[in-house]
Amino acid sequence: MTRIHHLTTTLGLALATVTFSAESTDWAKFRGPAGNGVAPALTGAKWSLKEVWKSPTNLGFSSFAVAGGNAYTLVTGETDGNTGEMLACYDAASGKEVWSKPLSVIPKYDGGGNAGTPDNKDGDGSRSTPVIDGGKVYVTDSLLHVFAFDAATGKAVWDHDVMKQNNGEMIKWQNAASPLIDGDVLMLAGGGKGQALIGLDKNTGKVLWKGEDDKMTHATPIIADIHGVHQAIFFTQTDLVGVEPKKGTVLWRAEFPYKVSTAASPVVFEDIVYCSAGYGVGAGAFKLSKKGSKLEAAQIWRRENECFNHWSTPVVKDGCLYGMFSFKEYGKGPLACVDIRTGEDKWKEEGFGPGQVILVGDKVVATSDKGEIVVVEANPEKYKEVARKDVLEGKVWSYPVLANGKIFARSTQEGVCLDVN
Repeated sequence: MTRIHHLTTTLGLALATVTFSAESTDWAKFRGPAGNGVAPALTGAKWSLKEVWKSPTNLGFSSFAVAGGNAYTLVTGETDGNTGEMLACYDAASGKEVWSKPLSVIPKYDGGGNAGTPDNKDGDGSRSTPVIDGGKVYVTDSLLHVFAFDAATGKAVWDHDVMKQNNGEMIKWQNAASPLIDGDVLMLAGGGKGQALIGLDKNTGKVLWKGEDDKMTHATPIIADIHGVHQAIFFTQTDLVGVEPKKGTVLWRAEFPYKVSTAASPVVFEDIVYCSAGYGVGAGAFKLSKKGSKLEAAQIWRRENECFNHWSTPVVKDGCLYGMFSFKEYGKGPLACVDIRTGEDKWKEEGFGPGQVILVGDKVVATSDKGEIVVVEANPEKYKEVARKDVLEGKVWSYPVLANGKIFARSTQEGVCLDVN
């Protein structure tokens, strides 16, 4: 009886610890702790979505990154009479600005429009999200200029200009990808021939490796472990490319078409890599196999000119994708569930537009492009809504964030913090 009681007590303490850590987890990088849009479950969450604070976030589609008691995002501001992108740091508890630092001065965005209007034309402002790592905050602005700042004070640590130092090749609408950090390596695309994919030392900004001729897209690369092989996966204008993060060695390639813009990141489930793009491209999935030390990718399904993820990356749970599947259906595009193994549609619920999603345990937390937070069961059988609240004015194309038991979200006008309980 004593042993059973001891085991029961230990298990109870372990579960309590898990629950506490889930509710005390930072969201320090683009699309969460693992970069896949997934947060730990919140035990007993009531999803009340009560407002804690609101603060101005002028222009842009950068999401929040939250760590060390602060929330970071990119906005448009003015420094010495010059308008440009700025890294803004807010107190996560109150929403008050702690500091802000200027990035590149951009007089006019390529292909941009007025992000403050409700017509959903392509809007001006930053599209990349900061990353907090090791006491520093890293950003890549629209002109492929990479910066590292002290996360507490905003003091500049180093910067690296890909356009100047790597013969960078800019894309229409300019950079939207966020930095990807793995260990001591910060990875990004955008360099010229022979140096299109780049690995920088996150501590110094020094180039650790560079290679390949792939032209950049707007998609942020991801980290994955497939068949025991740790890798970064880039989604370029010609291929999905698996790369060894420390040295930049290419591990595998899978050809996939490109038209105009590719903006959603790849999604990995077991040994399957899913990808999708707008502009008539559609979606597909590849199965990776390992032969000796080599990885090979074989396409297992393809849906041409349908199953679009325009710029909203889905999340995956138990083999099912949940996300925004539409192309330019502003205000009405559906939240949908799709089988990642077959490409089969499970269900669709209209009325979201090109919002975004994250996964919290067995709940999908979604934003609509018109400013609603919607909580939905991650259930492949049917759409089941748990909570809905209109929380933001302005256009919402950025991801919601769950950090320390609170949801952080923003629009082209304002940022909000919501308590789930």
